[in-house]
Amino acid sequence: MVESAVKISVVVPAFNEEKLIAETLRSIRAASRSFAEAGWETELIVCDNNSTDRTAELARAEGATVVFEPVNQIARARNAGAAAATGEWLIFIDADSQPSAELFAAVAQVIRRGGVIAGGSTVRLEGSYPVAKLITRGWNLLSRLNRWAAGSFVFCETAAFREIGGFNQELFASEELDLSQRLKRLGRSTGRRFVILHKHPLVTSARKLHLYTPWEHLRFLAKTVLVGGRTLKSREECLTWYDGRR
Repeated sequence: MVESAVKISVVVPAFNEEKLIAETLRSIRAASRSFAEAGWETELIVCDNNSTDRTAELARAEGATVVFEPVNQIARARNAGAAAATGEWLIFIDADSQPSAELFAAVAQVIRRGGVIAGGSTVRLEGSYPVAKLITRGWNLLSRLNRWAAGSFVFCETAAFREIGGFNQELFASEELDLSQRLKRLGRSTGRRFVILHKHPLVTSARKLHLYTPWEHLRFLAKTVLVGGRTLKSREECLTWYDGRR
């Protein structure tokens, strides 16, 4: 049982996110009242991943500490944000996602209970998209069965994150699955669990449904399977994360 006060570091990687960053940070601040009610401290860190818009300016205006990562790669951005963190626990949230106070309260509950090294959350897309909703349900099932954290929401003990070396910087996508596997291995060696919270899903943007065609998504998935995942180590192949469409 964890009884002492805890400091939570919320890290938001952001590349050209001026359209959504302010709303995301406001939602994080509102959700953080769950930690404040527990007597815990929260710090908010945004990693500006070489943005060419007003992302950093807007983040500072919302009270976030802003760090800079010049290489466009989400693993590097998350690692840079984590390097600046001073909390005992880290929460990584994508810049197009909005946590609820209930979700943060669930995180606080599992930390208090002890025996947990890290975890994630199921997700819910904004808007009404029947096909996408089915796909999301499928992902949530896989996430819970395999204990894979969605990249949009990962929480973990800071010491454990640093012990395993953070996110794998060889990967331009699926780095959250790799991190989940390594944290689970460390957890098994120390008698701690990796959990997926599901009662209060993270709300995340459905913008990729508008910005990219079904063919673009299917082409990437098919090629990734055919080449045994080598596309995940190429920024050029992972275009839906790195081509800058917003």
